[in-house]
Amino acid sequence: MNILLDTHVALWWFDGGDQLSAAAIDTIGRANTVYVSAASAWEVAIKSALGKLSLPAPFEEGVERSKFTRLPITFAHATAISSLPGHHADPFDRMLIAQAVVENLSVVTRDKQLLAYGRPIIWA
Repeated sequence: MNILLDTHVALWWFDGGDQLSAAAIDTIGRANTVYVSAASAWEVAIKSALGKLSLPAPFEEGVERSKFTRLPITFAHATAISSLPGHHADPFDRMLIAQAVVENLSVVTRDKQLLAYGRPIIWA
């Protein structure tokens, strides 16, 4: 199984995973590939710059330390957003769903709004 972590899931994992469900921890541990999107790095950078988020180490270090795979944003991902229904207004979450659709990934999240897109979800 290949999975994509929602931003909050990646942050929780980097912080020790105590906030994650047993199912999420098990899935992350068993996955063939665990992806973290460039959209998550972008979201974290914006929130950090606005003072809404403080990290003990750079986000990229958490990705590297966890041996997760970086998922860049491609033109195919950006184009896929245009065909998504408007269930979610957050542009970062819409990009994550577009990436999950294009790359055929399950999403690990606790965002109930993402359920409406019909992608396989692992509840965080």
